[in-house]
Amino acid sequence: MPVIALTGGIGSGKTEATKIFANLGVPVVDVDLISHKLTNQQAVLDKIAAVFGDTILNQDKSLDRAALRKIIFSKDSCRKELESILHPLIFDAALLELSANSKTPYQILSIPLLDENSRYLNYIDKILVIDCDETLQLSRTMKRSNLSLSEAKAIIAAQISKERRLAMADDIIENNGSLEDLSNKINDFHRKYINTCIVSD
Repeated sequence: MPVIALTGGIGSGKTEATKIFANLGVPVVDVDLISHKLTNQQAVLDKIAAVFGDTILNQDKSLDRAALRKIIFSKDSCRKELESILHPLIFDAALLELSANSKTPYQILSIPLLDENSRYLNYIDKILVIDCDETLQLSRTMKRSNLSLSEAKAIIAAQISKERRLAMADDIIENNGSLEDLSNKINDFHRKYINTCIVSD
């Protein structure tokens, strides 16, 4: 089954786009959800705490995501250390989910850092980028995660540039309008992908 990689910077609207595809009946493999599940597993949490210390844990020993986020976006080497723990585990889990989907014309792999995870490129057929204006991206990021302007800017700066992201795209959705506008655009791409997959089959 063809795989469409859905990617975009934080605050671009990737999560909403993923929900719309799912509501259309398209199977979605979301690496953010996989990552969240993995960091709830004790063995994985122990590895993270061994590197970053108990300050990233809540009193009940669950992951304090806000504390970890501050650490990894304050220093690039810390972010890379976390990625070295999580990315191989996420990749293996994502491939398992992708291989389990076989009943629809195509499926979505939702992944925010595709350019930094080249291991996925052999498993995808197209790249769809969700993009928006930087001012809107900042405001969405701050609102979604209750972040300050400086924190939001640090996260965006740690991701690949808008230019690099758009350069690797096969298709682009500009998400500067309403949720209804985004839904209409995704419906158009949904019909396009179905027709393309049927013809190619």
